[in-house]
Amino acid sequence: MKQPDYIFETSWEVCNRVGGIYAVLSTRAASMQEEHPDKVFFFGPDFGKHSDIYFKEDPTILKNWQTPADIPVRIGRWQVPGNPIAILLKADALWAKKNEIYAWAWEKFSVQSHAAYGDYDESCIFGYAAGIVMESLYQWIMEQSDISLNPSMRVPQVCAHANEWQTAFTIFYLQDHCPLIATLFTTHATSIGRSIAGNGKPLYDYFENYNGDQMAEELNMVSKHSVEKQAAHHADCFTTVSYITARECKQLLDKPVDIETPNGFEPTFVPKGKDFDLKRAEARTALRKVAGELLGGTVPENALLVCISGRQEWKNKGIDVFARAMDRLAQKIYHDPLPDQQPMDKPEVVAFVMVPYLDRAPIRNGNVSVVFVPYYLDGHDPLFQKTYYDLLIGMDVTVFPSYYEPWGYTPLESCAFHVPTITTSLAGFGEWAARQKERFGVVVIDRNDSNFVEVADAVADALLRFSRLTPEETERARKEAAAVAKKADWKHFFKYYRKAYEIALKHKDTRLSELLNPRLL
Repeated sequence: MKQPDYIFETSWEVCNRVGGIYAVLSTRAASMQEEHPDKVFFFGPDFGKHSDIYFKEDPTILKNWQTPADIPVRIGRWQVPGNPIAILLKADALWAKKNEIYAWAWEKFSVQSHAAYGDYDESCIFGYAAGIVMESLYQWIMEQSDISLNPSMRVPQVCAHANEWQTAFTIFYLQDHCPLIATLFTTHATSIGRSIAGNGKPLYDYFENYNGDQMAEELNMVSKHSVEKQAAHHADCFTTVSYITARECKQLLDKPVDIETPNGFEPTFVPKGKDFDLKRAEARTALRKVAGELLGGTVPENALLVCISGRQEWKNKGIDVFARAMDRLAQKIYHDPLPDQQPMDKPEVVAFVMVPYLDRAPIRNGNVSVVFVPYYLDGHDPLFQKTYYDLLIGMDVTVFPSYYEPWGYTPLESCAFHVPTITTSLAGFGEWAARQKERFGVVVIDRNDSNFVEVADAVADALLRFSRLTPEETERARKEAAAVAKKADWKHFFKYYRKAYEIALKHKDTRLSELLNPRLL
């Protein structure tokens, strides 16, 4: 299997914790480093002090490399397992050339930047700058290989991997200016598919009738859709994270993926043994303390602690279903007691909505309370001063009833921390988990365009069952959740990336076979 000697990878979320892609890259880094020690370079935007939360500068790394004069870079290590080399850059100097860059992208790759708005400019300028920096590093690597002094030496093979439409211009730059680099492009969710779902249109009932270009015009998504579509068509290898999103790519981008690369998890993020028990106890204490203070009472030790988290996408992430399910759960607890249950024996449930910027007053309904945590949990929030993982470990069950979820990192993270989870068949992870045998730790609810009420009831029923589990049943559920996560360990899923690299390198060879000396391939 032909594999790269060096891997360049870029994303807006390198050393920048925004969403699920941060988790994908940061957990995959250890496996990449193991196979390609210090031959993996992550390229991300430099946000100064914010970046320094995750990044440690080291001037001894690549110290002889003369970086591009007009693009300031900082070189160091990403502070995640594997500690890969990270290169953070500022693209400010390229803003003056924006129109020139967009004209080039239109002429060479038919990218329609004329309708750009929002974060399009900043993202595309960054992607273009990342391509320039990659080209410079590639040339330095070639110089270090001394191939001119040893004609029999094979030229080092390099793969450049761009994630999401925000870094698509990296693909375009390298294809035009440095074609010896094999390129990969991964869409973690099609921009137009997410937009269709987010605008309340029935994505699934009429799926086969949607035209991506037409919907981009209708939903004012022309530029983002265009840049994503062209990157998918021009990259040497096009990938996505699940079967669900692969269908989207074929229908909405007119390009079948070359391979699906599902998202795994790095187990070193999870404490072991006594440390796990200690972390779980600390998390539960913190969660009960904060909830009690906000709700004006004491949360009992045996309360069922429930959580939903993710971006503030009310429908796509299923936050609307979660809200309805909490109301239904309160009614079920009140109206559906066990035969020998007294009123004071009814379970108390505290649900935490850990969604940045979704700021609402806490709610107490019969025995169900809802606490809103509107912060990025990076250890610096005013409520907990703990990271998301430091709190997740204390939960009893999580709920992610997504309507649009190409993979679903949150339920996988939950399983990794031995927390049973509830998800849906419309999540890539849910579709995958439904094919596993551990059904006690991962509940997958069938969801479609028209069964909102039924899904909310099913979530409420599942939570009611969890609240009534015996200690032995609870332990079984926790073990089965962990077993599912173990199957999604990067040591099992990284094989899909090896295949993707092979596809990219082979396609690059085909692309260049008539233009360059075969020895260079």
